[in-house]
Amino acid sequence: MPEPVESWDPSAAGVLRLPSGRLVRGRGLSKPLPAGPVPTFALYLLGRAPGAVEWESRWVRWPDFRLPADRAAAADALRDAWERAAQERVEVACAGGRGRTGTALACLAVLDGVPAADAVGYVREHYDRHAVETPWQRRFVGRFPQ
Repeated sequence: MPEPVESWDPSAAGVLRLPSGRLVRGRGLSKPLPAGPVPTFALYLLGRAPGAVEWESRWVRWPDFRLPADRAAAADALRDAWERAAQERVEVACAGGRGRTGTALACLAVLDGVPAADAVGYVREHYDRHAVETPWQRRFVGRFPQ
């Protein structure tokens, strides 16, 4: 297991504090990289492979406004991100930072102990009130882990 790194600033834009205290940053890749520390690990949720980054990353094929192409692989990647968030600066990102990112953050909240029925509300309250944009994304969270 890697040495713990300095975590995200909990007051920084896009940082979600999970009930366990883990901090995860959600962001839209269409916006500039925020000032401050960079992720030590990032989970990118995009329809096509992202460009290269200086930190370790993982890509889940996830078209805009849809669900992951491979739900089992997405669940594995989400579990990996949640586990890493205990010791690393984890970022979850899609193009806009709301739909796919919000859905993934809600799944991380479920892994962290938030009941699946409450996870979308949790992320909307603590991350972005427009997170999780479609009915099928809400359903995905409600059935997570699958």
